[in-house]
Formats: sequence, C-alpha cells, structure tokens
Amino acid sequence: MIAPWIGILSFFIWVYLLAGRGGFWQMSKAATEVKLPLTSAPRIAVVVPARDEAEVIGLAIGSLLEQDYKGQVQIFVVDDHSSDKTANVARRAAGDKADQVTISSAMPLPSGWTGKMWALSEGVRQAAQFAPDYFLFTDADIVHASDSITSLVARAQVDKLDLVSIMARLRCASLAERALIPAFVFFFFMLYPPEWVNSPTHKTAAAAGGCILVRAEALAKIGGLAAIRNELIDDCALARAIKRNGGVWLGVAQNTYSTRGYDGFGGVGRMISRTAFYQLRHSGWLMLATVLGMAITYVVPPVLVFFGGWAALWGSAAWLLMSAAFWPTLRFYSRSPLWAPLLPAIALFYTGATIHSAVRYWLGHGGEWKGRLQDAKTHV
Repeated sequence: MIAPWIGILSFFIWVYLLAGRGGFWQMSKAATEVKLPLTSAPRIAVVVPARDEAEVIGLAIGSLLEQDYKGQVQIFVVDDHSSDKTANVARRAAGDKADQVTISSAMPLPSGWTGKMWALSEGVRQAAQFAPDYFLFTDADIVHASDSITSLVARAQVDKLDLVSIMARLRCASLAERALIPAFVFFFFMLYPPEWVNSPTHKTAAAAGGCILVRAEALAKIGGLAAIRNELIDDCALARAIKRNGGVWLGVAQNTYSTRGYDGFGGVGRMISRTAFYQLRHSGWLMLATVLGMAITYVVPPVLVFFGGWAALWGSAAWLLMSAAFWPTLRFYSRSPLWAPLLPAIALFYTGATIHSAVRYWLGHGGEWKGRLQDAKTHV
C-alpha cells in the first residue's frame, strides 16, 4: 500500500521543519524584550499611512506620542483618500502635542504604485525637511509599547543594522481570530524563519509591515520606496532590497500590538486571499504544488490515523510533531494547547483561501483592499 509511504513522507517533512528550518517555531527566540543599550538618540521620522482608519488610528497616534525615547521624534500621518474621519481622529489624538504630528492628504495615486507605498513615499517626502536618521514605517492600527522606538533603535545600533522590524501581536479575540491568527504567524515564520532573516550569511529576508525601522541612508541607497512601488507584499520586498547591501533583523513583540479586528472567518480569509496568489507569482503550477504540499504536510497525517497499521503509526507520529511545533505559537497568543491538533483543519482553511486568491485574480479582482484592485489580471 502507498499510504504508509505517504505517512513516512509526512513524518520526515515535520522532522525537517522542526530540526532544519531555523527553529522558526520557537517564538521566544525571536522576541524583542531583551534590553539593549542605546548609544545615541538619532532623529526618527514616523510615517503612518492611513486609509479609512478612523476606528483605530487614535490609539496608534497616542502610543507614538507617549514613547520614552530620548531623541527627537516627528510623526507624519498621510491620509490616503479616506472616506471616513481618519484625519480628524488623528488630529484629536495629537491634542496638545500637535507640533509633533504632521497630518496631510496623499496626492492622487500614480499608475504603477500601490496605495500604501505611495502614501509612505508621500510621508518620506514630507519628512525631508526634518532630516531624519531613521524612518519608522508603522500601520495605523499598531499600538506601540512605550519603549518601542528605543528598543528598535538600540537593536539597530548594537547589531549595526539597516532595517529592524517586529511583528506586532495580532488581535486574537473573536472565534475566527483565535482559530486562525496564531496559524498566520506560524506560517509566516515558516516561510521566513527569523534566524535565517537575521543571519548576514543567509539570503532569506523579510519584515512585518506594521512596524519597520529603516536607516534613511539605506533607504536612499536602494532608490527609495520607488524601488518597490508596485510590490503587494511590500514589507518583504523592502527587506530583500535592504539586505542586498546591509543588515536586517526580524522579531516579535509581546507589548506592541494591533487593534485591527477581522469580520469573522470571511474577514480572515479575505486577508489571506489578498496576497496568497501574488506570493505564488501568479503561477498555476506553483499553486498546484502548494495545494499538494499542504495536503501531504498537514491534512494527510490525521487521515492516515483511520487507515490502521503502519499508515496510522506514521500519520500519528507526523500529527504529533505538527502539534508540538504549533504549541509555542499558541502559548505566545495565550491559546489552549487543545488548538494544536486542529492545525490540519486550519491549514485546510488557508489552502482554500489560497485557491480563492487565484480565482479572484483570474476574475480580475486580485489584491482588493478597501476599494482598490492592486493585483488584478489584465485581460487583453
């Protein structure tokens, strides 16, 4: 029978993932809580692109104004053609510290740019008079710990880095978020193990777009944000460009968190679907290989348990390793270990979202986000 051999394959895939992929599953190894010395206090320009973020931006701006950083910090909020009161909320959040916050509206979106990249570039342009040493690119839903900027700058100084990024703690409140968000982080670090990202000898590069500190000279050296103006997964594209000539570091944070909520399972699915097929370079063959790989790695092990004999033994062993790998991420998000054996079902959901991403692209609706099509197939 072929079933035992498939079980053996699944088992050794998990042996490799646990032992040979940079320890990606050990969340504590990528934490940012280690206190590092701050050797100086360079000037920081914080750029916040915001499109229809009235519900969340107030907390984000408030957290940036309450930093314990000893140097000069100037915040540039770029309202990306919002249909709500994003700019007004940001202005109220600034309060009596309005001199530290510049709020502007983005110019019309040029052809060839994604909305976020254009808004960030507008902020960078406006910050030129401030002459910053570093830019902090952060999303409007990110609430920063009081020592966030200090920790980022210290990491950059101590390790002589051009880019430092942390994955903020994502919201995990609703049933859909509790079921799916820890797996999102797990899969992200599987693709981009922090140990590999942070190694100067490894080509893997990545960043988490919600919080990226980049040295101004390094950004200029790659040609500015125009170099990645049409990238949908812009955070990882920026990290790749910077790492060609400099140092990059990626970690996770306990106390810097996102307030963005997702509208049930459909909302999380749309978040995954927005970039999944883009990640696969719009290749049907790569998608087919991904679906097959996800099936063998995640879905097959619990199915084999019902076959009995050697197939059940190998399937159970692979399922056990899978659950063990997922447990540190669940613990990081304060989730019960009972979620760990459910990873096959969660992976099936992600596979469906990937297929949905391809279908949306082929129908001309790829990368849709807040009313914008950013990855639509061009029909001739």
